[in-house]
Amino acid sequence: MRPLIAQVFEARGTAWLSLAAGAAAALMLAGCSSEPAQPDPMQVKVDAIDQRLSGVEKVINNQSLLQLSQRIEALDEQLRLLRGEVEQLQNGTATLNKEQRDYYAALDHRVAALEAAVKGSGTAASGAESGGVAGAGAAGAGPAGAGAAVGAAAVGGAGGGAGTAAGGDQAAYEHAFDTLKSGDYSDAITQFQDFLQRYPQSSLDDNAQYWIGEAYYVVRDYDSAASAFRAVGERYPQSRKAPDALLKLGMTLYDQQHVADARATLNQVVERYPSSDAAKIANAQLAKIASESH
Repeated sequence: MRPLIAQVFEARGTAWLSLAAGAAAALMLAGCSSEPAQPDPMQVKVDAIDQRLSGVEKVINNQSLLQLSQRIEALDEQLRLLRGEVEQLQNGTATLNKEQRDYYAALDHRVAALEAAVKGSGTAASGAESGGVAGAGAAGAGPAGAGAAVGAAAVGGAGGGAGTAAGGDQAAYEHAFDTLKSGDYSDAITQFQDFLQRYPQSSLDDNAQYWIGEAYYVVRDYDSAASAFRAVGERYPQSRKAPDALLKLGMTLYDQQHVADARATLNQVVERYPSSDAAKIANAQLAKIASESH
């Protein structure tokens, strides 16, 4: 047997070794727990990709919103322009309607005066015929009475012949004018043109020529209207329709966008017929052209 002292030292050595091994293990565990855990490289890459995708989505969303905003602004601008054009058209239509109403009101007044004048002429002719008959009845009173009877009969005969001729052209003219007032402008133009061919010496020829121009103007055949209105001034320069025809020629030229010619023609109305209704309308039209040119 080994000596007891050797056994004691051996036991102590084993204990010290065990203690040293435990201390070393504790130190290793302590060292491991103090070091921070390293992140997973794959997770790091995924997080970076997510961040990049989020940035791209924000850019795309911002661009889409910007484009949408720009389109909305463009549409708003177009809408404002369209509203302005509509307002201009409405104002122009209202002005045109008022001018037409005023014009046709004056026209009805003139037509009524013309009809009254025609009826007055017919009454005078009938009176002349009655005078002729009365004179013939008193012929036996002597040479003076016979002379008076012959003179009265001559007046009555002339009046009767004129009434027959006037009745033909008057009826044709009134029929064409009624067609115009009914709104059948194409047929009215044809009837007035036929009237001019059938009655080239009628006192109503200037009116017929004028209404041809008006009918063309209403249907917006401005070239034909301008030609018809010019014809009034060229063929019938002394006609009472000459101022109106020159006025409507100026308005037609303006509708054709010939602004300079329109202004010159309207100024001619004012210069040639300063006290006429046509001159008043021409001044108003000139003022309108001046305001629109600014």
